[in-house]
Amino acid sequence: MKAVEFKTKLKNNRIQIPKKLHKQVTTSKNKNVRVIVLMDEPDQKEKDDFQHLSKEKFLKGYAKTDSVYDHY
Repeated sequence: MKAVEFKTKLKNNRIQIPKKLHKQVTTSKNKNVRVIVLMDEPDQKEKDDFQHLSKEKFLKGYAKTDSVYDHY
């Protein structure tokens, strides 16, 4: 099995195949293919940003005198 990787956008719920691959696809009529769709998770970046900001704000309130609690 030959693997081909490309990035594209879904348009009208269809996967657009780049023009440079059209010839390979059209000459492969009636052949089996395996399709794996990996989608970006935009919410994950927002979660990461929120966690980073929360940690940053929390540590701003941390004083050196609080370090007596670090070894428990």
